Amino acid sequence: MALGDIAGLIAAIAFVLLVGALAIPLFKLGRVMDEARTSLAQITEHTLPVIDEAAQTITSTNGQIAKVDTVTTAVAEVSTNVSAMTSLVAATVGAPLIKVAAFSLAVRGLFGKAEKK
Repeated sequence: MALGDIAGLIAAIAFVLLVGALAIPLFKLGRVMDEARTSLAQITEHTLPVIDEAAQTITSTNGQIAKVDTVTTAVAEVSTNVSAMTSLVAATVGAPLIKVAAFSLAVRGLFGKAEKK
């Protein structure tokens, strides 16, 4: 064996050791990537149903808001009608009642003056 052959053999052994030393971290990195892939798949499995439930909840809430809007509109109309009715009653009954009250006060005043004399 010549000196060049021994140097070639040492270089080949060193290269095999270097490849072996680099293979271990690459193998571990491969396991980490497999775990990451598994975790991502589990997160996806659990996240999609939550998103679907949130969409259903939002749809249901929008329906309820539409119903509340209808009720609010009806209450506003009733309030307007009650206000108009109050004004009508006050105009129709209020004026005659004020006249009757004024007349009764005048009559009481007259009878009160007559009794004092």
